[in-house]
Amino acid sequence: MPSGHRRESAAGGQEEAEATDEDDRDRTDIWPVRAMEMTARNMCPDSKPDERNCDGLIKRNGGDTEITVPLSYALSCKKVSPIEGDNLYRLRDRKYLQEDKKRLCAWALGTAVFGITLMILHNELCPVIYQPGSMYALTISSLISISTGFLLVLIMAFHYKDIMLFVIDHNQLDWRIAMTRHRVLGITLELLVCAIHPVVTYWWSPEEEGDFTLPDNEPSTNASNPLCLSTRHNATLRDVEILLSAMMFLRLYLMHRTILLHSKVLLNASYRTIGSLNKINFTFRFLLKVLMNKYPARTLLVFILLFWFLASWTLTLCERQVQLETGNMHTALWLTAITFLTVGYGDVSPRTSCGKVVCLFTGLMGVASTAMMVAVMTRKLALNKGEKHVHFFMTDFQITKRVRHAAANVLRECWLLHRTDVMKGSGREHRYRQRRLLEAIRVFRHLRIKQRKLRDYASEMVDLQKMQMIMYDLSANWNNSYRELEQRILSMEQKLDELNQSLQQTSRLLTQAMGGQSLERRHARLSAPHR
Repeated sequence: MPSGHRRESAAGGQEEAEATDEDDRDRTDIWPVRAMEMTARNMCPDSKPDERNCDGLIKRNGGDTEITVPLSYALSCKKVSPIEGDNLYRLRDRKYLQEDKKRLCAWALGTAVFGITLMILHNELCPVIYQPGSMYALTISSLISISTGFLLVLIMAFHYKDIMLFVIDHNQLDWRIAMTRHRVLGITLELLVCAIHPVVTYWWSPEEEGDFTLPDNEPSTNASNPLCLSTRHNATLRDVEILLSAMMFLRLYLMHRTILLHSKVLLNASYRTIGSLNKINFTFRFLLKVLMNKYPARTLLVFILLFWFLASWTLTLCERQVQLETGNMHTALWLTAITFLTVGYGDVSPRTSCGKVVCLFTGLMGVASTAMMVAVMTRKLALNKGEKHVHFFMTDFQITKRVRHAAANVLRECWLLHRTDVMKGSGREHRYRQRRLLEAIRVFRHLRIKQRKLRDYASEMVDLQKMQMIMYDLSANWNNSYRELEQRILSMEQKLDELNQSLQQTSRLLTQAMGGQSLERRHARLSAPHR
């Protein structure tokens, strides 16, 4: 073989070897990419055990969330509309979480009321029905503690559902994002409030049973039932028992949450849509305003009665430790009522520090309730727009009639005074007619001032809507006249265009006619010499 062919074959073999090396390198580089793409392709929504978004988020059945970056969206996942895919699952989960929150809040309120009822029964039955160290007292105290533990579990479950709902609403991946300082502080405070219950009963000593002497050698002034722990010589434990028992009523804060979650305002989609458009937060304050606008009398009545009975029983619990007259329920009801109404006759007054605090809080709530009651009664007694219009119209009509009569009286008295002057009557009759004239003028001026004030007030309260309607009619008439003017201008423009076209056609015809006449003259001039 010649040397030239050998060189060419060697060069071709070298090029083929380099090409094969490059292909091998490309294959080795592309293989991990294709493997990752195949892995991402297997994680698409077509596979049932996993759920995947086009954003690269993969949700496992176990709840773990992985973040992957797909190398090719065309190969890894198809583009879906916002209403498809994971959004439908989010809406479904949100609905289930809302139902779970409603159910948990209702159970929590029921458990709280059950614990409060057991506490009231324990304080009323002991030591009248059973003794402090008996099995009944221990059983009821144990039930109170068990209900408290169950309530704490329900509160924690409710907040867990609330955090999950926050994660779904804000499309977050980590639940710890929702744990802000405000939320952590609120949860801690709720748990502390719900954990409060009387625990002094468990410290009962059997040696102290049967000893029911009053503390500090105070004589009994009435037949009120003593406290279950009144036989103890340690007054600190008795005060702690009273404080823990009274603070169990703080669990009733769950009522506002239950009312909010079960209200038609929150469950109605129209309310939520309009509220979101107007940036309104559906809180209990908004719901309370709605209830006060729709059912003001019923809402105030329920609140006043509930607060009245709770404050009265708390006052009996506080005053029962010293066996005073205010330890009876009927006396406590009377004292709470006169304190709530800010009357304070002074015939009955609290003696203990706890009772004084209850009466102070009752007085504050009475002032607030009185203010709300005055506002409600003022609104109920106020006239609506139609009634105001009718009332002011009839009042103005009556005053106008009285003004006419007063004006007629002024004219009549003037004529009678003139007749007295003409007939030269006595001075006494002349002065009488002058006094009658001045009185008629005073009445006339008074009625005119009253009519002016009434019309000013009526224009402020009633005629404002009429003026608004008049302005609306004027603006509508102006708009209609403006449209008519625009139409006329357009029609004039069309007519001007037509006139312009007709003038152009006329000028063309005149030009053609003048051109024909000029040609005839030229032909006549050219033909004249030959003749």
